[in-house]
Amino acid sequence: MTRWNTSHIPDQTGRSVVVTGANSGIGYVTARELARRGARVVLACRNEARGVAALDRLRTEVPTAEAEFRPLDLADLSSVRDFAAGLDTFDGERLDLLINNAGVMALPYRTTADGFEMQFGTNHLGHFALTGLLLPKLLATPGARVVTVSSMLHALSDIDFSDLNSERTYRRWVAYARSKSANLLFTRELSRRLAAAGSQVVAAASHPGYAATNLQTAGARMEGRSSAERVIDLGNRLIAQPADGGALGTLCAATAPHMRPDSFVGPRSGLRGAPAPSFRAPWTKKDAVGERLWAVSEECTGVRYEFGGRESAVR
Repeated sequence: MTRWNTSHIPDQTGRSVVVTGANSGIGYVTARELARRGARVVLACRNEARGVAALDRLRTEVPTAEAEFRPLDLADLSSVRDFAAGLDTFDGERLDLLINNAGVMALPYRTTADGFEMQFGTNHLGHFALTGLLLPKLLATPGARVVTVSSMLHALSDIDFSDLNSERTYRRWVAYARSKSANLLFTRELSRRLAAAGSQVVAAASHPGYAATNLQTAGARMEGRSSAERVIDLGNRLIAQPADGGALGTLCAATAPHMRPDSFVGPRSGLRGAPAPSFRAPWTKKDAVGERLWAVSEECTGVRYEFGGRESAVR
């Protein structure tokens, strides 16, 4: 993978794809490049105006694209359920790729529609519920994959089960790191459960390194901290790689042949460059922690995974 780039993406004709948060940044690039290779892509976005604008842009950049916008708010479990139910009209029972890309970063304290801390609720619980609800389609599709976008910043903190919603103490970057650790624990536990069920669906994770997107400035903008926003924007322009580079890890995890379950792929240097296997904190490889988080996530979302009629617990 030392020189892997978009030219290595295999033909995606006939494959169906859902990309969350596809209206901008690495989500948009991921959707565009998969559509460019022939995939039929759903842009799953919270904001309808931005989602429709992204779809128009994609069709301009890739005139042959088969793409559509559908509303999805991962911070509202009723929206997640509505999206999954509505996807029955998309390519029948087939779903080749689910790209769990959408996320929020370092926001002032907020809660989701269901009362969860916004970063944990959006970045982890929303995608946990979405994947579970779409699992029957994935299981029915040979060669299907689930790719969940984490971050190298996951290494800042492990999961605190005593304060999952940061109700006692809220530190925005710690909460972000915990949500990204949750992404990796979810990927590992999903891989274990798929293997236990005899499924060939591959669950992998990726990260973008330091990529210039609007994610970094969102928190400062929400609080009106214009000076902080300017500093972050300057860092994006001077240090970060563009979103096209940040999306390479996701695209590699989604399409490279022989991707192993529970892989974690991102820029070789950690910040930028071609995809390679990435460092992950030790706590994201502890199966007992992943199983505990899974049980908590099922309880929080009300979504129970069914692996071809088998119970979700690993035996």
